[in-house]
Order: sequence, then structure tokens, then C-alpha cells
Amino acid sequence: MGNEPLKPVATPDQIEQGIRLGRILMPYADRQRKAFFEKTPNQTHARLIHYTTAENALKIINSKRIWMRNTHVMADYREVQHGFEIFNKFFSDPAKGKVFAETLDKCAPGVALEAIQMFNESWRAIQFNTYISSISEHQDSEDQHGRLSMWRAFGGGGARVGIVLKIPTISQGSLALSLIFSPVAYLTEEAAHKVLEEVIANIRNNCEYLGTVDRAVLVRTVFMMLLAGVVCLKHEGFHEEREWRAIYAPKRWPSTLMESSTEVIAGVPQVVYKIPLDPAVSGHLADLDFAKMFDRLIVGPTPYVWPMYDAFVDALTKAGVADAGTRLFASGIPLRV
Repeated sequence: MGNEPLKPVATPDQIEQGIRLGRILMPYADRQRKAFFEKTPNQTHARLIHYTTAENALKIINSKRIWMRNTHVMADYREVQHGFEIFNKFFSDPAKGKVFAETLDKCAPGVALEAIQMFNESWRAIQFNTYISSISEHQDSEDQHGRLSMWRAFGGGGARVGIVLKIPTISQGSLALSLIFSPVAYLTEEAAHKVLEEVIANIRNNCEYLGTVDRAVLVRTVFMMLLAGVVCLKHEGFHEEREWRAIYAPKRWPSTLMESSTEVIAGVPQVVYKIPLDPAVSGHLADLDFAKMFDRLIVGPTPYVWPMYDAFVDALTKAGVADAGTRLFASGIPLRV
């Protein structure tokens, strides 16, 4: 029994189906994903960076866990409401909503209505029981110093760091954790509605294929399109963040591998979920092993570079990171702290 190979969470055919459905129903995110991951030489992973306080970074390294916080305690707690209002305006338009439903009904009768009703019934849970972790695209030109706007935006006045990770293109681990991983779209209302019109055109052009997809899978994917749409749609003024989000909906798709606890953050008691980046938790998390994904750590502008250097080298070494001392960099941006 112990020597049997680990059964994958999803088969290659299921992964291919998920990619194709994403291309049809989430075309904007699909293009962003391709454009970003295709920049890497082998296209099996891409580098993203988590900007945070030095204290939080040390917790991540020591525990091999990244916290996910409720969307309602984000800096801009109206972000999800912002996305909902834009999507709702489209689907509450009698003509537009009818075209979406009728187009999908020709491929799979009743799927559009079922998915939209499921979304509407889940709206309260989506508002108050959706958890996210944020991470930002990292460019080669930022390897030494990081990004000035992100140092200013995150971590307050204390010491800050950026943890650069090599995120796999396709991850059995993220499937086992029931995570949705999506780029953020910085779109105006008009641009977002054009994407939804593109979705309708894609459905029309791929109707025969959609008719072959298992009904439950199709309903789930349309629901995911709506969920990711409202959670990952931000005001266009935030575009320089180049953010991606890991999304977890414990009420809808719980995972036994996810951990939760009650923490006090900035004086506010709240439930957090923790993404385990540790194959000791489950063999399914092998591609999310922190030590393997770790690329570098950039210490933000601070007068305490050397004490922090020693502390992080020690923590990273204990976490299994090879050559930790050569993978720490101090940002030289002359930012007043």
C-alpha cells in the first residue's frame, strides 16, 4: 500500500478540459496567464513576489504557510462589491442577460440559469466567506531592488521584504487545496462588459464542444467565472500592482488540506486560512514545496539590513533552502523609512 504511486488530483484529460473551458469562459485571464508564463524560458513556472512585513515573511518561512485573509478585511473592503456591481449591471440588463443565457442554453440547456442562481444564492457567502492571498508579477529588472510602488504600499512603516517564488504553470497542489489562482483584471466597466461579450461569442463558437462537457463541470466552471470575475476585478488605477490572487471558498469547495485559525491582526480578531507549502502535509503538495519554489528574498529599504540578513539566512536554511546566503538581496532604493 505504502509503495503505490500517488493518484493525481486531476488526470491530463481533465487538466486539458479545464484549460480549454478557461479559454472559452475566462478569455481575459487566459491571455494574461499566457502572456506572463510565456516570458519564462521553459514556461513551466513564472516568478511572482509576495510583498509583506519582515515579521510576516519570517512566519511564512518558519511555518511554510501563507495566510489567506477574508476579503472583507482587505485594505479596500469594497473591492469585491466593485466587481459585483460591474458584473451585476451586465447580467441585470434584460437584453444582455438574455443573450448570455440563450447562447449557453443552445449548448447545454439550463446551465446558465443554474450557475447564475447558484451564484446569487451564494452571494452572501462570497462577500463574507471568501479568502485570498495576493502576490505580484515579478520582472527580471526588479531582482535587485524590487518595485518602489510596492515598498510604499505594503508593510506600513516597519521593515519590509519581498519573497520571490517560482509558481508552477499547472499545479496538482492547487487543485488539492481547492484554490483558484487568477490574475487581477484592471478594467473599466465598459472594458469588463466587452470581455463578457467576448465570452458570449466564444460560447457560440464552441457550442458543439460545450455540449459534450459534463453538466456539473460546466455549471461549476460558469460559477467560477462569476466568482473570479467579481473577486479579481479592480479599478484600473491599481494596474501597476500587477496582482494575482489565490482564492479559497471554504463554504463552497472546502479542502481537508487547508488549515484555519483565529488570529488578531492590527487589533482585529479574524479567521485566517493557511496555504501549506509543505509536501509533509500531503504528497499532492510536492509542486508547492516552499524550498523548491523559493527563488530569492529582497529586503526592502531599511537601516537594519545586516541583522535581517542573518535572521533570514538562518530561517531559510532551516526551511530547506539551499545556498540561502546567496539568495538574499538588499534593495538600494533610497526610500525614507
